[in-house]
Amino acid sequence: MAAALYATPAAAQANMPAGTEAGTAASAGDQTAPPDATTAGTDAGAEIVVTGFRSSLAQAVELKREAIVFRDSIVAEDIGKFPEANVADSLQRIPGVILSRDGGSGTNEGQRVEIRGLSADFVVTTLNGAPVRTTSAGSVGSSSRAFNYDVFPSELFGRVDVYKSPLASLEEGGIGGNVDLQTPRPFDSDERVIRYTAQYNYNTQSKKWRPRGSLLLSDTWGNFGALLGVAYAQTVNERSGFQSTGGTNSSALGRRPYYGTAANPVAPNTSGPFQFELDLDNPLANFGSLTRDQVANAQMPRFYRVYTSNTERERLGFVGSLQYKSDRFEASVDGIYSKLTDQMDEFTFGVPVRSTRTAPGTTDIPGRGTNSGIIPLDVSIDEYNNLYGRFGNTSIIAESFFRDFETEYKYVVARAVYDATDTLKLSAQGAISDSDAWQSGNRLVSNIYGIETTYDPTVDITYPTISSPVDFTDPSLFRDPSLGFSLQQERDRVKSVRAMADYTAIDTGAASVVFKLGGSIVSSVKERTSQDGSAIARGIQLPNGGTVGTNPADVFAYMDPFVQYGELRNGGNSGYPSSFATFPRSLVMDTLAANDSNRQAPLQLNATYEAEELVKSAFFETTFKFPIAGRELRGNVGLRYSDTKTVIDNFTNIGGTFTPNNSEGGYDNFLPSMSLAFDITPELLLRGAIGKTVTRGALNDIAGSIVVPNFFNNAVTVGNPNLRPQVATSYDAALEWYFAPGALLSVGVFKKDITDRPTAITQDIPFAEAGLDASFFSCAAFGGGTGTCTLEEINALTNGNPVVRRTIVENSAELSLKGLELAYQQNFTFLPAPFDGLGITSSFTLIDQNQEGNNNFNFVLTNGDIISLQSVPEYTYSITGFYENGPFAIRGSYNYRAKTGGAQVNNGSDEINFFAPQGYLDATMSYEINDLIELRIDALNITNENAFNYFENPQQPNGKTHRDNSFFNGTTIAFGVRGRF
Repeated sequence: MAAALYATPAAAQANMPAGTEAGTAASAGDQTAPPDATTAGTDAGAEIVVTGFRSSLAQAVELKREAIVFRDSIVAEDIGKFPEANVADSLQRIPGVILSRDGGSGTNEGQRVEIRGLSADFVVTTLNGAPVRTTSAGSVGSSSRAFNYDVFPSELFGRVDVYKSPLASLEEGGIGGNVDLQTPRPFDSDERVIRYTAQYNYNTQSKKWRPRGSLLLSDTWGNFGALLGVAYAQTVNERSGFQSTGGTNSSALGRRPYYGTAANPVAPNTSGPFQFELDLDNPLANFGSLTRDQVANAQMPRFYRVYTSNTERERLGFVGSLQYKSDRFEASVDGIYSKLTDQMDEFTFGVPVRSTRTAPGTTDIPGRGTNSGIIPLDVSIDEYNNLYGRFGNTSIIAESFFRDFETEYKYVVARAVYDATDTLKLSAQGAISDSDAWQSGNRLVSNIYGIETTYDPTVDITYPTISSPVDFTDPSLFRDPSLGFSLQQERDRVKSVRAMADYTAIDTGAASVVFKLGGSIVSSVKERTSQDGSAIARGIQLPNGGTVGTNPADVFAYMDPFVQYGELRNGGNSGYPSSFATFPRSLVMDTLAANDSNRQAPLQLNATYEAEELVKSAFFETTFKFPIAGRELRGNVGLRYSDTKTVIDNFTNIGGTFTPNNSEGGYDNFLPSMSLAFDITPELLLRGAIGKTVTRGALNDIAGSIVVPNFFNNAVTVGNPNLRPQVATSYDAALEWYFAPGALLSVGVFKKDITDRPTAITQDIPFAEAGLDASFFSCAAFGGGTGTCTLEEINALTNGNPVVRRTIVENSAELSLKGLELAYQQNFTFLPAPFDGLGITSSFTLIDQNQEGNNNFNFVLTNGDIISLQSVPEYTYSITGFYENGPFAIRGSYNYRAKTGGAQVNNGSDEINFFAPQGYLDATMSYEINDLIELRIDALNITNENAFNYFENPQQPNGKTHRDNSFFNGTTIAFGVRGRF
């Protein structure tokens, strides 16, 4: 597609959603007529024509320049030709947008986006202006408000707009920002379009090939048009590395009370039945050159184990549009269908260091009889005080974990825009969407007891040595199989209607005033259920007789002496277990009918609810422009009112019996906003905005039933239907220099002051007020043994005064965000041929986060020092270099995010957990033989980035202590063709 650099693209105009700032006429307010190509920074009479990725960037820059509010856009290179394979991957090029790349699926795809230092829950996503919700993969069951972009193929979209400042006509709810996904329509092109893609992709770690393809048909006949697109993709990703499951252990921590009470809690990394112990008095113990105290006070990971997963992903998507368009009336019916399925086989294998002390009064430990504690046989301590080496009396826990994920999404919107007169425009739309997602996690756990193992992370920290004299591939060594099955389901149904009237009161060309009046009604219903089919599966007859419950020893006849999808990479360290015995998927999913067993199981009523939010909103906006000293000032002033009603249906446990519970809540908000844009010169623009917006609380915090998180702790969590939304006052300012066609250099600052932050409030209440039966707790929760207790026994253990630690989320904290955004984009047309095809687009964002009133974000060291934590990266940047010369094009993108902390409380170890910095390099190369055939290579995660989190101890001279969840996902490369008839 060829386009003048400053010509507003037809596709962009056609896709502007009705009822938003971008939906008004070009002469009315924000959509001012674009500068003529002969005068906007070019020589008179010259028109620079660009194609492909350059055209996409040029259109996005022009949309940004025309806007009054702070808006950035990603525009398709042509209808059905989005720049990246994933919409979320494209968004990370926008300043202030941070991408979550793999979610819980173990793939290289982008899944969620964060904007300006706030999590994905603070981002509202709309489809053609209609609010939508969907979830996928490992996020199912979290009841998050975040939107999962990996549900959709990028081929279904024509443009994405990101609004980072408030606007009265935008859906409220996104303190971070609003993302509007826009599907293509027939009149986006003035001719018939038949576009196709066909690719084969390869992952370097799974070493598997899978197909990807799409076909889009679009045509118009007079005033009518039709479009239909289909996209299909498969991928296989393998992940491998090291996992400790968080935290460390030292025998100093191990000396704390074995079971915690509300008055004397055990540190989180040693809570419940999981206690660490070194057997330093064993005759076999050997400290070598170390002292006893050095060994006793050194740290070990809670686990040292292998983690690996293999994910097979399949995605099918359809997009359709029927459109009518005349001079004064335009209407369309647009729809999307998408189905995403993931099949993940996951295996873990290693030593549970956190389970090495015998429970009081029992012999029930992963070890030999009453022998308690790991025996140091030949050990060393690294510079971060981590203990490693050869240990006796250790055990192995092996998990064969089979997960299935599925999301099915349906959406349809009917919309119409009518120019009733030259000054009055009426628009309306109604939309329905349905996202039905479920995930099952079904594991079969087995053990090897009382063996000697060696752990050495100094060889390779991601692929450490975990070895033993015994053969890890021998199924006869394994004992005590146990099942853990579960099924989580979330269904989101959203219905919305919206109407708006635009009245142009003044339009002299140089000056205009437009009034907007509109309103919307949005009904969002989320259903969440949870089921556990473990008990049913334990009773299923095995082919060789008995059941898992009655004949556990014979379960190992079904075990294979290898990892199901082949040997793992070992990073060059032969001591890393690249193979070990595992169970096949067929045993768990077919023989034990895991998913069927889950679906037959009763609902877990403490994790089941339905929540409806009914939001009625009205807004008024005035958009204007007029000249000042020969320069144009454009502005938008508006007020949005929203009334929110919440209806919760869940369950309350009273006297050991769950009974249905209904509760209602509600609130209303007035949300003013103002934006200004002033052309200091034809190339220099000053922009500013101020306004209020809200983000509603997490549904689990609002609608959650009474939940006992840990059988061994006397603690419960409860929902709060009266939880208010967080309210933010946002300030934005930017100076933008459009110094050449398609070029931009900008610097911006922003500030967000957020009140009513939700905070977990924990307090001890009398057991009688908790609404729970004694059977929900172990006697250990109140200082007794590991079995269940009666109320009489609990009273005896607590001298008649049992208490429960209740956690409820309430509005109490504040958050202040300040940030700096830089952007630079340019085509290097001034260079001599052939280098004039070079170009760059880049951005940098710096964020300062100050969390007040919430101790979860203030890490208090044991010496009393307070460390303020950021739950977002302090800075991010994106650099995309590209070259387009005739039929040949190449581009590479590097996206980097600095380390990130998060909400956490000191457990006594003074260790602060951080997600490590991450930088991803992606690239695309193409050669267009003709319009029919373009050869193409796409590569994701070229450097095979090591994703991990780590711990720091500010009181340690070396700071860093150890890693956790250190994985590699491999590089994904796609070879293929695409073209247009």
